[in-house]
Parts: sequence; structure tokens; C-alpha cells
Amino acid sequence: MTHLLGLSRLIDALNDRVGRLAYWLVLVAVLISSGNAMMRYTFNMSSNAWLEIQWYLFSAVFMLCAGYTLLRNEHIRIDIIAGNLSRRAQTWIDVIGTVLFLLPMSIFIMWLSWPVFHDSWARDEVSASAGGLIVWPVKLLLPVGFFLLALQGVSELIKRIAFLRGLIPDPNVKASAHGTEPEVRHTP
Repeated sequence: MTHLLGLSRLIDALNDRVGRLAYWLVLVAVLISSGNAMMRYTFNMSSNAWLEIQWYLFSAVFMLCAGYTLLRNEHIRIDIIAGNLSRRAQTWIDVIGTVLFLLPMSIFIMWLSWPVFHDSWARDEVSASAGGLIVWPVKLLLPVGFFLLALQGVSELIKRIAFLRGLIPDPNVKASAHGTEPEVRHTP
């Protein structure tokens, strides 16, 4: 289990790094959007490429941060029943949900999206819009994003199993912002 926990730390570090780098894409998207608006209203000039690059950046943030969001346990959950269960029961729900839903779904979408990307790349597909950009980079975001999500799912599964075996503290407990007492991240 020690090696698996080491692998989990590597996956966590990868998704943390990718997520923090993707933060900067939000700033780039805002700057491009602002520049595009200024050009349009000041000089009555616009380009579909500027609109498409904003869409690409939004897609990149959304897809590349899926694993990061799972790492930080920030995905939306509805804890009507599970919120009242013990931490061990909630952890078992996480394990079962990861094995039966998260990993199969992520792998399936990754598998389905790879040929779509490959076809776009092989044809050097360009947007149908006038002045549009090449399309394959944004299509690559699907398999990459779901790969990162599946990797993080594996990491979360390792941590949950280690917790159930008593090898690590609850992975859903993190230090509070003030550093006084631990804050429990509620999960089903």
C-alpha cells in the first residue's frame, strides 16, 4: 500500500500543478475578451478567431480542472442521506461510486473522444467560421481532461482504501483556513 500511496501523491501533484496552471487561462481569457470588446467598440473590428480562442480557453479550464476539482473535493454533491452517515460509510460510498461510476465513465468518454481528436488532427480540421482556428487542440482537451479525471479517481480510490484500512487519516479532513481546527469536507 505504501507504493500505491506514493502513486497517489504523484497523481495529486500532477493534478494540482495542472489545475494551478489552468488558473492562468482564466486571466488570459478575460484579457482576450476585454481586448476583443475594446477593438469591437473602439475600432469596429472583430474576428471570429478571438471568440473561438475564448471558447478554447474556457474549454481548457473546464476540462483540465476536472481532476483538480476532484482532488480538492469540490464537485457538487447532494448529501441528503450520506451526510448523516458515519465517515466510514461515506468513504464506502465514495469507493463504490468511484469504481462503478467515475472510472468507467471517465475511461469510456476518453476512449470515445480519442478517435474524434485523431480524425480532426489527421485532417488538420479548421473551424467553419470565417477566420476560424484549427479545431484539433480543443478536441484533444476531451481525452486529456478525462484522463486526468480518471487518474485522480484512482488516487482518491487509493486514499479511501488506505483510510478504511486505518493507514492514513481521513482524506476528507483538511486544515481550516485559520489553521485552528480541522474542517471536514462533506462527501457521500
